[in-house]
Amino acid sequence: MTDAEISPAAYQPPGAPVSLWFEQALLADGWARDVRLTLSDGMIGRIDTGVARQPDEPAHGPVVPGLPNLHSHAFQRGMAGLAEVRGPSNSSGGVDSFWTWREVMYRFVDRLDPEALQAIAALAYVEMLETGFTRVGEFHYLHHDKDGGAFADPAEMAARIAAAADETGIGLTLLPVFYAHAGFGGAAPGAGQRRFIHDVDGYGRLIEASRRAVAGLPSAVVGIAPHSLRAVTGEELTAIIPLAQGGPIHIHIAEQTKEVDDCLAATGQRPVRWLMNHAEVDKRWCLVHATHINAMETERLARSGAVAGLAPITEANLGDGVFPAADFLAAGGAFGIGSDSNVLIDAAEELRTLEYAQRLTRRARNVLAGGAERSTGGDLYRAALAGGTQALGAPSGGLKRGRPADFVTLDRAHPALMARDGDALLDSWVFAGRHGGVDGVWRHGRQVVSGGRHHGREAIVARYGTALRSVLG
Repeated sequence: MTDAEISPAAYQPPGAPVSLWFEQALLADGWARDVRLTLSDGMIGRIDTGVARQPDEPAHGPVVPGLPNLHSHAFQRGMAGLAEVRGPSNSSGGVDSFWTWREVMYRFVDRLDPEALQAIAALAYVEMLETGFTRVGEFHYLHHDKDGGAFADPAEMAARIAAAADETGIGLTLLPVFYAHAGFGGAAPGAGQRRFIHDVDGYGRLIEASRRAVAGLPSAVVGIAPHSLRAVTGEELTAIIPLAQGGPIHIHIAEQTKEVDDCLAATGQRPVRWLMNHAEVDKRWCLVHATHINAMETERLARSGAVAGLAPITEANLGDGVFPAADFLAAGGAFGIGSDSNVLIDAAEELRTLEYAQRLTRRARNVLAGGAERSTGGDLYRAALAGGTQALGAPSGGLKRGRPADFVTLDRAHPALMARDGDALLDSWVFAGRHGGVDGVWRHGRQVVSGGRHHGREAIVARYGTALRSVLG
């Protein structure tokens, strides 16, 4: 999307433009000092560099674009830490895995009503904003009532996600999930999946209702999300792709070795190869995880223009494995990061975990830096910004005239950020910024975080606590 194609949407009452002054800024063409951003109707209307601060003009430290969080299951924030007890099977040598974690998730899902979903999502979005995420891709598959029955409004639960985004101010790309089967070959869904299930016609109604649910949010986007190849048949995938209407298409793929083995057994092909052979995978697509891909699939995914959606903290927590990031980037691939299960929400730590996994497996340092003398934190940040923005179908990310005023100021008083400039700020924030580093966050021109705290945190945490006590009581 070009600057000329961006249509400003008012997020705050219209009025005179507002100017903010920053000691330095990561602009689309690099770092600049003594920068003034002039904001109008949620957009960046003007950028001036090398200018003195005007009298009474708000002054801030370093400013960087807000990061996109391209993959979230917001409701799972409420079960963070509840799956960290070793299963009984392990006493005889069994292994806890994603599949045993999933059973805990199903039991948690059974207890959620719309009010609890909204309360949990709001806290997750507060924590995302406080760590530097300014847009979320909500991979939303909790559609039905507790007994699996349909709500009167097909988008009842999607509307709760939209309400949480509206309350917190985070940008929303809503990705309603199509989920029809328990395994390859069209296996019948299990009881634990009853709240997720649709047929193609019902899913079409869900997408229409979801678009209505987000209509009042600034710069909201609706895409589609076939859950995975094990949950969607080839015929169903072909049928639902037009519903994206040119928007984002996200899919879980090759996250687990069992999934790869099952796909081979059912189709004779590995998941990424099957998808590439049966769908027109291009820049609209985000392949989430893609952890277990071979060299040919790595090259082919990179060439397709699709984004690899990585969730390093969740992938580590679930024991998924390590994505071949160095090979993928060497092949020209694009990636973004997401908080996925929301077991711990922290934008900088996602980037740190991504790099550290590569260091541990390769026994080397600065693996994902773009070349000699390149900043690892800076290159990771820029890549995650570009890939995440593409994957979420949002107006172009970055600090540039005509783009949304979505940005993050860093705390110059934080010990990790003292006496740093330029990319050294990003290196220190990503690799040394324990407990913070973020001072303020603006989303669509409105400041929603000050002093590292979201303006609505107190009330949202209180409502979250009430909801959790009810859900887990």
